[in-house]
Amino acid sequence: METDTQTTLVTGGSGFVGSHIVRQLAAQGRKVRVLLRRSSNQAAIKDLPVEIVYGDVLDPDSLRAAMDGCGTVFYSVVDPRFWLTDQTPIFRNNVEGLVNAMDAALACGIRRFVFTSTMGTLAINPDGPVTEDMPFNWLDRAPPYIRARLEAENRLLAYCRDKGLPGVALCIANTYGPEDFQPTPHNHALWEVARGAMPIGVDVGQPTVDIRDAAQAALLAEKHGRIGERYIIANEYVRNRDLYAMATRLCGNKPPRFVPYKLAYGIAWVAERAMKLLGRKDFLVSTDAMYLSDVFRELDHGKAQRELGWNPRPLEETVRDAIAWFAQRERDSVADRTD
Repeated sequence: METDTQTTLVTGGSGFVGSHIVRQLAAQGRKVRVLLRRSSNQAAIKDLPVEIVYGDVLDPDSLRAAMDGCGTVFYSVVDPRFWLTDQTPIFRNNVEGLVNAMDAALACGIRRFVFTSTMGTLAINPDGPVTEDMPFNWLDRAPPYIRARLEAENRLLAYCRDKGLPGVALCIANTYGPEDFQPTPHNHALWEVARGAMPIGVDVGQPTVDIRDAAQAALLAEKHGRIGERYIIANEYVRNRDLYAMATRLCGNKPPRFVPYKLAYGIAWVAERAMKLLGRKDFLVSTDAMYLSDVFRELDHGKAQRELGWNPRPLEETVRDAIAWFAQRERDSVADRTD
């Protein structure tokens, strides 16, 4: 592809998905430019041979400057703060930021725009695997964060249909794996369980995907994805009982005890109301968070397999590599403190 020889822009390149896209592009010898805010933690892309430019998706001028001369944009900016009491930043960052980027991409003649979306934009189907063709069917229960992500994806598909944006959307499941410098909450929880530091878990389940496979899907979508289409990027569905048993077995620890979902939801309901009565804001424990932790079931990645040539690795390999990375990082941190 001609885009291989041009500079490639990654927005959100300091995050878990974005940094792995950067890592794989750099490994292929591609010319990579990363758009970051000056406040971004750059640990995930430190020492990689990339060009860093500073800007913000809410600043259209900085987006156009970053895209100048680029062939492909991998858009991985996500504001995941579903716990914010004031949800205004969630819409601005997830929707308005994307619209600004799409307008800039059209103005700059970008040849491919790969958007990191989420499994949260997919339908819910408790009776079987979900596909991309199933219409969204839970707007009445979707919290503001999901509504914002759904609106963002719908805007992208509309831009592809009505304005000729060469875009592809990837509906990515919960990501696990190594090189998680932030770290992300669910991936870090896996490590906490594995090392025996989290004795209680909630009996919920989730679709999963290896972070490296998610990044590979983005690169495959650049080459093979059909414009205006979305692809499910999910591997195995797993209950936390099985996931955590796998993790603790690798470290020789006992699995945690599990709280039933309904009990955990009830605790969240009480805690949520107590926080509101006390006038607290931005609390993590909420019924929305608990609902999202167990609402998703099996996702069918057959379309990505057929059209992109995407073949994810076994979940056990993902868990093993994630734990090995966290363990090594902890050893390095201890060594740094004792030097």
